[in-house]
Amino acid sequence: MHSPFTYLTVEKADLYRRVMLVFVAAKRRFTVHLRPEDVWAEAGGELAEVTAALVALQGWGNLRADPDTSRVTSVEEFHRARFLYQLTTEGEAAEEALGVYDEALGRRGALQAVALADIATHLRALLELASVAEADAAKVHLLLRALVDRFTDLAANAQAFMGSLQRSIDMQDTDAEAFRAYKDRLIAYLQRFITDLVATGGEIAGLVAHLDEGEVDRLLDLAARREAADTAPGASAEDDPREAEFVRLAALWRERWAGFRGWFVSAPSHPSQAKLLRSQARAAVPQLLHVVSALNERRAGRSDRSADFRTLAVWFAEAPDDTVRHRLWRGAFGLHSSRHLTVDAETLDAREVEPVAPTTSWSAAPSVHISPRLRRTGSYERRGRPTRVEDRSAARRHLAELAEREAAEVVAARAALATEGTVRLSDVGHLDTAPFRLFLGLLGDALSALGPGRREVSTTTTDGSMAVTLTVLDQASEVRLDTPHGVFRGPDHLLRITDLTAPEQVERTA
Repeated sequence: MHSPFTYLTVEKADLYRRVMLVFVAAKRRFTVHLRPEDVWAEAGGELAEVTAALVALQGWGNLRADPDTSRVTSVEEFHRARFLYQLTTEGEAAEEALGVYDEALGRRGALQAVALADIATHLRALLELASVAEADAAKVHLLLRALVDRFTDLAANAQAFMGSLQRSIDMQDTDAEAFRAYKDRLIAYLQRFITDLVATGGEIAGLVAHLDEGEVDRLLDLAARREAADTAPGASAEDDPREAEFVRLAALWRERWAGFRGWFVSAPSHPSQAKLLRSQARAAVPQLLHVVSALNERRAGRSDRSADFRTLAVWFAEAPDDTVRHRLWRGAFGLHSSRHLTVDAETLDAREVEPVAPTTSWSAAPSVHISPRLRRTGSYERRGRPTRVEDRSAARRHLAELAEREAAEVVAARAALATEGTVRLSDVGHLDTAPFRLFLGLLGDALSALGPGRREVSTTTTDGSMAVTLTVLDQASEVRLDTPHGVFRGPDHLLRITDLTAPEQVERTA
């Protein structure tokens, strides 16, 4: 049972409180996940103590731990325990207030693709105001307030939805029939959001970079000054609290902007929250398919022991008296004669000489000799021909052919995407299904790594097979790429894609 307030009354309560305040501050900056090193950098103390505190808070239900595979580069690192921590619904409710605890528990959340378009629209309007020397403070303030409200809703709902999605994958509080009915719509919903997040998220990151190059601090100061103007006067004529309130509000607006930038723009050592959310949503699709496969196998006739025991418990509860309950117990758990354990020719001959009625009690029936192996291991093996070994060579050949075919498709896709030098994105031309899927991954990684103020970025795939260099163009026109799934549109860029597995690249590296 979760006890989110336990950490306030135990030893080292001050350390636990500092750790939880770090997560509360991260939530204000719209940060979903934190690593132990991030918490240690802000909470102070020893890293081992902070890590132990995170484990304890997870046990009390304040935090949830998800495996962190974003920094894995080897098999040894994959098997090493690495986690990303985030506030649970219980922990968040305990920190906010007891009054909103029940409401926070029931929040399901959503992936708001429409909110991404609204955020991009607000940022374009802010970029226009940043170019004006005397910007209207009212318009700036209203735009920033709308941006904060829309983004707060987006981040909170995304966090809640991914939590409820994980509970659905784990089949917690989920009806199997209802899950099977809406799984297709859920997978389509995730895929649509991932597509919108790749396209619109890249545009948002570019707009944030342009605002950072401009005068975003001036816009934030205008909003803070407008809010501070409503501050009540002090007790004396010389005491004017508006300036102190302006300083506080300006720092708050800068903190909000830093959190907003970190959600969409990746830092050199910290991927953006949008990229982490995209990876989590992508990983949820095969997990959902695995759950559906397990449900189909269960429905096809496999026994669900937990469901059987729950049904049996209901039967025991509804039994009218103890006599019926004893009969149900004997029928369910086999508390009857053990003569069924073995019947051989000797037993049959003995029954012909001295028949035994089926109603005879086991204590009054003749004894039956059983194998010592049955008493020792619980299983009885009759002597006979060994089980025939199944020939799986054809299946192995089929799997090898599939693996070879997939490897050839990947090599062909890399060769199709590799460019001779730097080209425009509009010159890529028609892309088939496999090259287009690889192209989207490369483009998404490059746009996520394009930080504020940067005009060019170079990155490689996680497996080290390809490298991509992306350069932003001034006043870029719209790109139109034809694919088997439709038309891909976006702003034009300079692009250079290198296949690092090509023979000439391997020789050059060697």
